[in-house]
Order: sequence, then C-alpha cells, then structure tokens
Amino acid sequence: QVQLVESGGGLVQPGGSLRLSCAASGFNFGDYAIGWWRQAPGKEREGISCITRTDGRTYYSQFAEGRFTISRDNAKNTAYLQMNSLKPEDTAVYTCGADRYCSGTYSGGIHIDGMEYSGKGTQVTVSS
Repeated sequence: QVQLVESGGGLVQPGGSLRLSCAASGFNFGDYAIGWWRQAPGKEREGISCITRTDGRTYYSQFAEGRFTISRDNAKNTAYLQMNSLKPEDTAVYTCGADRYCSGTYSGGIHIDGMEYSGKGTQVTVSS
C-alpha cells in the first residue's frame, strides 16, 4: 500500500522555522522525484519545491527561494522541507507528493495535478 505521510507542521511565530517530513512507503522511493505544495484557505494550490530522484537537483518557487530547503534521504525513504523566516502568509496545508520527474515548467518544479502519489498534508500556522 502506497503511503506518503507528512509530519512536522504546527504553530510557529513569524520569523520562526519548521522542518516538515514526508515519509514514504509502499513504492521504490529512490525512483521518484518528491515535491511539496501548499494550499491556504480560499486560495489556489501553489507548488513550493521539487527534488529529483537521481542527482538531487532542486527547484523552488519564487516565494520559497532562499527561505525553504528541500532535501531527501533515500536510505530513510523520507524527504524534508526546511522552512525558515516564516511569515503569516505561509500559513497553509503543506502536502508532499511523488512523481517520476520534476519539471521547470511549473511553479516549484512540480505539476501538482500530475503527481502519481500524494499525502494528506500537514497544517502550518504562522501567527504571533
């Protein structure tokens, strides 16, 4: 059974940091690129970042560049999204997904609707 489970979300003050994890099971993690996206209430989903399956090349959306860092540990079947300098506008549900490739055509390097596997998301709230 394929599963992607996000964790690490929560409430953080503006300027703070969080590290999200995306734990995968049921498929060969190393054969897939991993991406993150988010959706805030009343807003469209937006791609955040993607990391390729082989060479670890990374893609970032404009809002994530310089503040967020994506990484993966294939030995642990887990990907991460380190988020620093968080702002209230970063408040959203953050979701990870797996697909064969990242794509520079899309924001954050991911085609959200084309993701082969997706998790259920974790809530991130940035508020004082």
